[in-house]
Amino acid sequence: MDIQVTSLDGKDAGSLSLKDEIFGLEPRPDLLHRMVRYQGLKAMAGTHDVKNRAEIALTGKKWGKQKGGGTARHGSRRAPQFRGGGRAFGPTPRSHAIDLPKKVRALALKHALSAKAKAGELAIVDTLKTEAPKTAALRAQFGKLEWLNALIVDGADLDQNFALAARNIPQIDVLPIQGINVADILRRNRLVLTKAAVEALEARFA
Repeated sequence: MDIQVTSLDGKDAGSLSLKDEIFGLEPRPDLLHRMVRYQGLKAMAGTHDVKNRAEIALTGKKWGKQKGGGTARHGSRRAPQFRGGGRAFGPTPRSHAIDLPKKVRALALKHALSAKAKAGELAIVDTLKTEAPKTAALRAQFGKLEWLNALIVDGADLDQNFALAARNIPQIDVLPIQGINVADILRRNRLVLTKAAVEALEARFA
C-alpha cells in the first residue's frame, strides 16, 4: 500500500510504499487485547505486602485460661481475628507477569500497525528535526498537522532538540523505534512514523 509522506512543516515529501504483511493485515482484537494485558501485567510492580501472624510483633503467650473464661480457647493475640493481629491470606510480593510467545507478540505489533493504517490514523513524516528546542513552535506545527493526540516514533536515534521540545506537550509521546509497543500505539489517536522508523520495522520483520 502507498501512503503520502509529509514534512514537519506540512509540505508534501512524496510517497512511500508500505508492506502489506506489516501494515495491511486485518486487525484482530483478540491479539491486541492479549498483548495489552501482557504489557499491563508485566509493568505491575507486585510489591504489595501485608504482615501475616508470624510477622506481627506481639506476644505469643496464651493470654487466657483454658477453661472458665467464657470464650474460645485462644492461644495467641497475633491471630487474624484480633485487632492488631496478622492478616490471613493477604497479598505478598510477587510477579504478575504472564507468558506470551515471542511470535504472538510480534504478530500483535503488526496488527496494531495495521489497525492504525486501516483507520486512517497513520502518518508518515520524512524526518523529525528542529533547529532549537522550542516547545511553542513545535506545538504550533503539530496543530497545523492535526497531531493533537499522537505517538511519534523515529529511528534508532532521536533528534535531541525535537525530543526536548516535544516532551512538554500534553498527549504527545515520542519514542525511538526500539521502544515501539502495542499499548502506546493504541493509547493515542494517531501514529506518526518517520521513514527511518518504517525501514527499521520492515527490517525487523523481514
